[in-house]
Amino acid sequence: MDIQPNDVLLITRGLIVLIMSIAVHEFGHAWVADRLGDDLPSRQGRVTLNPVAHADPIGTLILPLASMLWAAMQHQFIGAGIGWGKPVQTQPRNYTRKIRMATGSVLVAIAGPLMNVLFATFLVLLHAILIKTGTLTLGGRVSEALFFAVGLNFMLFFFNLLPIPPLDGGYVLDYFAPYSWRSFLDTYKTYSIFLLMLVIATPLGAVIFVPAEFVSHHLYVGVFTLFGLT
Repeated sequence: MDIQPNDVLLITRGLIVLIMSIAVHEFGHAWVADRLGDDLPSRQGRVTLNPVAHADPIGTLILPLASMLWAAMQHQFIGAGIGWGKPVQTQPRNYTRKIRMATGSVLVAIAGPLMNVLFATFLVLLHAILIKTGTLTLGGRVSEALFFAVGLNFMLFFFNLLPIPPLDGGYVLDYFAPYSWRSFLDTYKTYSIFLLMLVIATPLGAVIFVPAEFVSHHLYVGVFTLFGLT
């Protein structure tokens, strides 16, 4: 196995960032469901940022690690691999009667991706503050890790909003689709897992790199300009 010391550092970085980002994402689902009146996530210990509560042994650890090791052996760029967290279980019937049950479900669904956006924005602000105070330099390893974490969280945002069940975007599609689409959507949900596998296993998945890179770049430019770092 041709793994270099720098590969080990990149794999460790990627795994840590992915685990943290998944925890933030799943916390978003759990927190919004709890705020809407569903106490199931709280009773299951999911309204927390503790990564242990949200980690799935295969989806959060084994599969991402395997994909990063494979990338390292192929001498390719090592990202965070493919991964997911333990799904947050909810009981929509417990949501507040102030909103429709379907509305509550879509709010819970989009909360996960939005938490990735908030996390990325927080990291950009933190990065700018640390550089402004002289704590970090742009070329250091910590700065590289922060750039990576911001990009990854925007990738998770766009990926999870793809209109493919069981991704969060699938719930959004189901909510906004006209009633006349019901029959089509029922069939689509049955086979959507194959579409998801196709996106993950082929270059089709690379489409999320474009908007993720665009948004993260311009957010950095805006924040760094605000802090007088450009």
